[in-house]
Amino acid sequence: MDKKFLDKVVDQIVSETMVDYEKERAYTPFYSYIPYYSLSSFFYHYRSSFTTKHCKNVYGLNKEETEYVWEEYRRIIKDKIENNG
Repeated sequence: MDKKFLDKVVDQIVSETMVDYEKERAYTPFYSYIPYYSLSSFFYHYRSSFTTKHCKNVYGLNKEETEYVWEEYRRIIKDKIENNG
């Protein structure tokens, strides 16, 4: 597993995620039919098949790599939400 590449994937996905603190919503690149998650429920969401498909189709990641990316992504976004950016 090339963590340098995976960290770049994480950075890209984080940059594609918009957090609207005023409306308390997080817009992610993963979902086609769910436009956003409320910030209060965002971390109860488990990595879905949409996340797996996105990481596989866009970045060519396998299951283990996707799990790493998801955990890093979640940690970073959680920090941003908790610290308001």
